[in-house]
Amino acid sequence: MSRRLLQVLVAVLGLVPVLAGLAGIVLGPSMAVPIDAPLALDSHFRYLSGLLLAIGLGFWSTIPRIEREAARFRLLTALVLMGGLSRLLGLALRGVPPAPMLFGLCMELGVTPLLCWWQYRIASRL
Repeated sequence: MSRRLLQVLVAVLGLVPVLAGLAGIVLGPSMAVPIDAPLALDSHFRYLSGLLLAIGLGFWSTIPRIEREAARFRLLTALVLMGGLSRLLGLALRGVPPAPMLFGLCMELGVTPLLCWWQYRIASRL
């Protein structure tokens, strides 16, 4: 039951980075703010959106054998945590971002580490 619920949650919550990544790739910075971004910013935003998409797909790749994917799950969680800590630094330096960015911050620093802990608990039962 616990394993199956974790698989379902990873599948559903994985939609967040997959859809955000795809939106960022297709729309560029205008996904977040309606601006005509300089070319360098546009390129960087789309690159980072591709990484976000890859992280989401990486989490999805753990679903079939989630209890045996501890190393991959932890690596992906570490990547997400680093992004969340970077976003938190931006919040401290520049102020509170809009609600969608705060949602991302909660996912990065709260939900993802909890899922990783849950995956660890399931994996340790083997």
